[in-house]
Amino acid sequence: MDVSKGSFTVFDYVIFISMLVLSTFIGVYYHFSDRKKSPKEYFLTNRNMPVATVSFSLMASFLSATSFLGVPAENYLYGTQYIMMNLGYAFGTPVAAFIFLPVFYKIQGVSVFEYLEKRFGRGVRLLACSVFILQMMLYMAIILYAPALALNVMTGLSKWSSVYLIGFVCTFYSTLGGMRAVLWTDLFQSLIMLSAAFVVCIKGTLDVGGLSEVLRIAEEGQRIQFFDFDPDPTVRHTFWTLVVGGFFSYFPVYVNQVQIQRLLTVRSLKESQIAVFCCLFLQTVLVILLCFAGIVIYANLSACDPILRSEETNIHKADQIVPYFVMTSLTRFPGLPGLFVAGVFSASLSSVSSAINSLTAVTVEDFLHPLYFHKLSEKRVTIFTKITALSYGILCIFLTFIVDQGGGILTFVIMLFNVTGGPSLGLFCLGMLFRKTTSKGVMIGYISSICFSLTVGTMGMMKVQKPPSYHLSTDACPGNNFSLILNNSTPGYLDQITYENWNISSQNSTQNHEEYVFPLLKLSYMWYAGMGFFTCFVIGLFASAICGKKEYVSSTLLSPVTRFWITEKDHIPEIIQMTQSS
Repeated sequence: MDVSKGSFTVFDYVIFISMLVLSTFIGVYYHFSDRKKSPKEYFLTNRNMPVATVSFSLMASFLSATSFLGVPAENYLYGTQYIMMNLGYAFGTPVAAFIFLPVFYKIQGVSVFEYLEKRFGRGVRLLACSVFILQMMLYMAIILYAPALALNVMTGLSKWSSVYLIGFVCTFYSTLGGMRAVLWTDLFQSLIMLSAAFVVCIKGTLDVGGLSEVLRIAEEGQRIQFFDFDPDPTVRHTFWTLVVGGFFSYFPVYVNQVQIQRLLTVRSLKESQIAVFCCLFLQTVLVILLCFAGIVIYANLSACDPILRSEETNIHKADQIVPYFVMTSLTRFPGLPGLFVAGVFSASLSSVSSAINSLTAVTVEDFLHPLYFHKLSEKRVTIFTKITALSYGILCIFLTFIVDQGGGILTFVIMLFNVTGGPSLGLFCLGMLFRKTTSKGVMIGYISSICFSLTVGTMGMMKVQKPPSYHLSTDACPGNNFSLILNNSTPGYLDQITYENWNISSQNSTQNHEEYVFPLLKLSYMWYAGMGFFTCFVIGLFASAICGKKEYVSSTLLSPVTRFWITEKDHIPEIIQMTQSS
């Protein structure tokens, strides 16, 4: 029996549709209220956005619908260890705010890759920009497709209806209203996301008998985990992989077109830095809520797991756990399931609209403007910019058809997003922290790290399986046909059910575990960003030392930390004067 079909009420649809209509209205409003804005205003507003609005937008674009569904599922299956990643974010925020952000704010470029041309030349700029465009296009297809697949179980809405709704709505308002519309819709959608997470946590806690009961069941099921100090880098999630690995995973987000473009819409560098710290607080609150939601759902479903009963529940993947719980727990209160669906769609809308606007910005500024746009009037450039945004939205929708054709591509694209971030971070660090690095050296370092990271990431994701989840059963299910408690004697069983399908035999699982896997390929995926960063960093420094002409650079292209060091040691005033005169 599928408990989800036909459970959506009129009130749920009203709440859900109202969210879509209001998001669309914001785009239309800013289109007609500011029709004379220049292309730069289209991407950066007029630099007077409120700090609070930008902070919520940063948080919304940082957490996609895959996070909204995936973080609770992670905690449901494996426990609360994941929450320690917030420590890595906390350590990384001051570094991002005070070392990298001042450089971008001083340049005031629409595209972050403009920095790379000023520092290393046009070739490095176009290479890094091309990698970013490929990464974001594939990522957009994933954040459109993945939640649509899960919500099909919940609402009966076909996955393609979900894809079209999200794709067309966010393309429409981001194309018409530009960055201003994206920021204000992100604020609205962030509040919906927070409300939906609160509802799941509160209702689930009440259903199981209170907070103490939630914690008791979670403790008995070994789901309360915070300080696993296992130094083995091949263990998927430990304190070290999440804090140190999360530290390096966090940086590429803030040396990224999507976030930097938002941070340049406020009045001053100080306000931009405040927005970064406010975003840290907001995303920490939301991540903690989502992690707690996973524990609450575990407390409710651990004795009657829907994945073990997939033939009855139609639940085959962990990402469908949260929608299943919502439809079995919240349907007695009309409107609450609609609020949750609105929250999931809001997470997708904010991420896709952010990606569309950023892709349009780098395409126009990095590729089209230097070649052609200087010959056109400002009005025509604005029109062409909106056409570019519309084209990216449509292309994103079509890419979901490709994603749908191959199951393995989902894992591959998520891996691709991680392994390209580290080399990108290394590239910007080589420019901002060292004045003697050369364009040829960093090009060698960047290409080498991209190739190395992609090779390790792709082969690692294919070879290494996720660990099994324990302490799930069907004992408490009414009329259950079988009873199965997962424990250490059944390794890999739920992993097969959850992430593959019922047809994978335990014999194949045993054979996979006995295969020899090169140690580097066993690394936790949380180390991919750090591995890519260090590869680019070390090779870039070494290659710069032995090839390419060394040139002094303007202080505006260096981090404040580097400028201070050079001022004390190398008499930078003379260097700046030489650079400006040349």
